[in-house]
Amino acid sequence: MATIPGPHYRRFLSILLGVAWLATSAFPAQAATATEQLQSVIDDHWQYSLREDPITAGRMGVPDYNDRLPGVAPEDRARRLKAEKAFLARLEKIDLEPLSDSDRVNLELLSWVLENSIESNELHLDRIPLNTFYSFTSSALDASNGLAMLRVGDYEDYIARINDFGRYFDENLANMRRGIEDGFVLPKIVVEGIAPTVRAQVYDDPTDSSLYEPFGKFPDSIPAKQQQRLRAAGKKAIAESALPAFERVADFLEGDYMRAASDSLAAEDLPGGEEYYRHAIKTYVTLDMDPAEIHKIGLAEVRRIRAEMEALIEESGFDGSFAEFTEFLRTDKQFYAETPKDLLREASYIAKRIDYRLPEFFGKLPRLPYGVVPVPDEIAPNYTTASYNPAPIGGIRGGAYWVNTHQLDQRPLYELVALTLHESVPGHHLQNALAQELENVPDFRRNLYLSAFGEGWGLYSERLGKEMGVYETPYQDFGRLSYEMWRAARLVIDTGIHSQGWTRQRALDFLADNTSLSKANVRAEVDRYISWPGQALSYKMGEIKIRELRQKAERELGDQFDLREFHDALLASGALPLSMLEEQMERFIARSKQRKT
Repeated sequence: MATIPGPHYRRFLSILLGVAWLATSAFPAQAATATEQLQSVIDDHWQYSLREDPITAGRMGVPDYNDRLPGVAPEDRARRLKAEKAFLARLEKIDLEPLSDSDRVNLELLSWVLENSIESNELHLDRIPLNTFYSFTSSALDASNGLAMLRVGDYEDYIARINDFGRYFDENLANMRRGIEDGFVLPKIVVEGIAPTVRAQVYDDPTDSSLYEPFGKFPDSIPAKQQQRLRAAGKKAIAESALPAFERVADFLEGDYMRAASDSLAAEDLPGGEEYYRHAIKTYVTLDMDPAEIHKIGLAEVRRIRAEMEALIEESGFDGSFAEFTEFLRTDKQFYAETPKDLLREASYIAKRIDYRLPEFFGKLPRLPYGVVPVPDEIAPNYTTASYNPAPIGGIRGGAYWVNTHQLDQRPLYELVALTLHESVPGHHLQNALAQELENVPDFRRNLYLSAFGEGWGLYSERLGKEMGVYETPYQDFGRLSYEMWRAARLVIDTGIHSQGWTRQRALDFLADNTSLSKANVRAEVDRYISWPGQALSYKMGEIKIRELRQKAERELGDQFDLREFHDALLASGALPLSMLEEQMERFIARSKQRKT
């Protein structure tokens, strides 16, 4: 019970407050310094971000919002737009002059994040909240994956989140219906691929859903009676909230949305399409570039890589044309695993061979481990060949290198070395884990992922594998070149489809004719580019910039160039837009020159 203060205490408190008021009136509080102003914005924005994005909050080790999913209704978007404009206005008032270099990076980076988010909200991009690679349904399904569930309260939060599926899905459907009214919709060919993956989540038995997995094994700290109660509540939530929500989305995709879906493929053909595609380029390349310029860069890269591929075929002793060589790679049984476990074992073996070599190329390595796991069966048929899924901070698993084991005759082993370098180490896992372990930086930087930086680093890592001695056969090296060609072709195809009038068949033929990718991968990739404008540009544009920075460092430092120091410096600040990365690496070169003289 609370104690009510007596009259003597209240009289004393009023005198004390009066003295305090006189003191503050006579001696006004000192104005906050620029550093303090910046820290205040950073702290306020981070707390705002956690409230607005419960999924990210959980993955950052903040469990306060694990009982819910994000709000995506019009009032949520309006609130975010107002809040982010206010944050940006506060940043713009801060005097840059007294800030340290690290604080200037924090300010510039947060400004970039805010400006991009504001533009995205103003374009109302949540009218298309899914593509062939990710969706609001998969985000909800995976929201609590890997989070520590050790107490009864953790399970109750998880059940509450499942019960929130209906509200979250319905808000997304309302946004998509607004997209139908505006003509801002996905192409029909994309919807045809997505709809079955959502329908696959509609089970007769709720215990068949992956959502039920946490109820299959409880920690010993939870009493048996509580386990029984939670298990029944979880089953009920899945049956009454999640599964009907998935069914509503599947019905909508197969019905109203399929009928409204566009026959055109191009982002620029949508209402406000040119602005939309230009925003996508700024988001994923982190530079404001003309699509035609990127298209031209892509064609030049394709010509260069094709010449290297032709030379490698000649060196291998193969008697035949480029098309015959790629057909040999696509059809010879020696290049394909017989079982899913065989493919996973081979990926794991390659990963451990790379692990062994890492200290020669990196001075700083992450503490967090990673594993090689299959892409979930329910999404594998329409999913890309592999991906990386970061571990939640404070969670119960490491990073996950997902390998697609669906259609094994379409998963060639000669590409697996490049794929593993990209998705695990020294690619996404190493870069993401180091970012999570950054010290003396704001929390938002540990969670930030910018595609040009991350995917550019992944593609750079594939090439680095040659210096590491990981490629052991000409076929594996050709697989590397094929993967580089794949990313160069993305520059041509993405801009071709969304701004140059390309058809889907032209894109399929271009990718198939210039790489050794299997037909299933070619189809999945082209449909991904159609459904996700701009993202595919980030790989090659990011890698080109990283290679330019390395060449500049090698040229200016000469014999004093240290590759381990270069890599450590490149990854030391976490994800950065390419222009900021260039500034950081120029400082590294200048410091290195001063230290060596």
